[in-house]
Amino acid sequence: MSTVLEIESLISELPPEEFWKLADWFDEAKAEAWDKQIEADATAGRLRPAAEKALAQFRAGQTKALP
Repeated sequence: MSTVLEIESLISELPPEEFWKLADWFDEAKAEAWDKQIEADATAGRLRPAAEKALAQFRAGQTKALP
């Protein structure tokens, strides 16, 4: 398996078109990983305390409308 430094070195040698293809792929991979983590956290109930706090603040009139 390559190390991060080896991968970085190889990426720096890519032609611009290939670099941007890789950048797009990486952005999509990060978004998928984030979506999976949020889903796992929601399923496990780890987001519930933050949601309850936000709802309590809303009900208490401690929030502002977004512009």
